[in-house]
Amino acid sequence: MDAVRVALLREVLAGTEWLGATRRFAGVLRGSVVSHGGGLLLVGTPRYEPWHLAAHLVDEAAWSGTPELAPTLVRHGARPSDPAHLAVGLGRLEAARRGETLLVVAPDGPGGCLCERIHDARRAGATVLALGSGDRDLAALAHESLAVPDGSELDLDTVQHLVSAAAGENALPAPRGRGRLRDRLSRLADSLTAPPPARW
Repeated sequence: MDAVRVALLREVLAGTEWLGATRRFAGVLRGSVVSHGGGLLLVGTPRYEPWHLAAHLVDEAAWSGTPELAPTLVRHGARPSDPAHLAVGLGRLEAARRGETLLVVAPDGPGGCLCERIHDARRAGATVLALGSGDRDLAALAHESLAVPDGSELDLDTVQHLVSAAAGENALPAPRGRGRLRDRLSRLADSLTAPPPARW
């Protein structure tokens, strides 16, 4: 999905929860990898490998000048004879450490073996993010998750497009609400130190 289609999709979704949810999730993803200098691991399930999301994140990393967004695709069926970028197997999850981010895409839940590896990566200090159907076990393991339940207005592939596009934006929209304490204090100080209004 190109930038024009993403922009059109965003127009259609304006006013729905999806736009804010995907941008928040993308902000957490970008913040995690940028603050730690990279180390993004991307893994799916034995039945679903997120090739498409990996490709989009590589593109967004290049276009946005944020190389930390380029993931290492961790594959269930990786073989040593595969090209280097496709030969990273599940053993890489066992080597995950503090400062790395693990993004799990699981349309049908991760299954027991993958759950154990995700748990080990989290215990070693990796930040775990999850995109999926809302599986409770995966949500419990994740620091942040975005659920796309069956029957939603959007499917998981479309949500992945929105997340990758938002992660690559140079300036994510400021969160709504009252703002940070420092910003509020700054505005208060400005109003208190401003000269009195002129009287005519």
